[in-house]
Amino acid sequence: MPPERRAVLLVLGLAALGQALRMWVGRPDVPPGGIQLIDGGLPAPPGAHRDSSVALARPLAAGERVDLDRASAAEIARLPRVGLRLARAIVSNRQAQGAFGNLEALDRVPGIGPGLLKAIGGHVEFSAAGRLGGSSSGIEVGLAAQASVDGTSPTPPTSRAAEPPSRRALDLNTATLAELEALPFVGPYMAQQIVRYRERRGRFPVVDSLVHVPGVGPATIEKIRGRVIAN
Repeated sequence: MPPERRAVLLVLGLAALGQALRMWVGRPDVPPGGIQLIDGGLPAPPGAHRDSSVALARPLAAGERVDLDRASAAEIARLPRVGLRLARAIVSNRQAQGAFGNLEALDRVPGIGPGLLKAIGGHVEFSAAGRLGGSSSGIEVGLAAQASVDGTSPTPPTSRAAEPPSRRALDLNTATLAELEALPFVGPYMAQQIVRYRERRGRFPVVDSLVHVPGVGPATIEKIRGRVIAN
């Protein structure tokens, strides 16, 4: 057999062998170098994303309240003027520093002020209120926030008599941890932060200096202003 014919037969044989190997190892319908798509599982139902968006945007029903000590970010985002971004910040703060116990403690979350407290005060509750010594409802604090924003005197939601003011104001520079915990809307966490700040930074020159303490915001200061001094 001439050498040229043997060479042609050899090339054809190698080509046939390569084609057979490709069909055995891979898929015959995928060209060499082609991209093979991998099935990622069953696709989500067409209405899944729509249902999720509807649930997120669903307004609160009459009398419905959100437990800020337990609720997920999606549930918290249903509150007025909150949104998902701030709701996630609330959950993150709760996981890092513990339950809030009352609406006043939300001051420790960046981006929350008296205006927002006023907006959500009647729509929230706190399951950790008894454990932390706070109020289980945000109504009273919401009214206090409204007074701070509008300059008006809030009307109590019930006929319960207001707590009488303390006979002697508490000195922030000498008060013990237990005395600070007894202040309204302060509790163990804020009291510990006040003492820790005082030990590290020194005396408080004025009551408004409390705003530099982590977890203490303007609404908290206004709530206890008549009960504390800084000497």
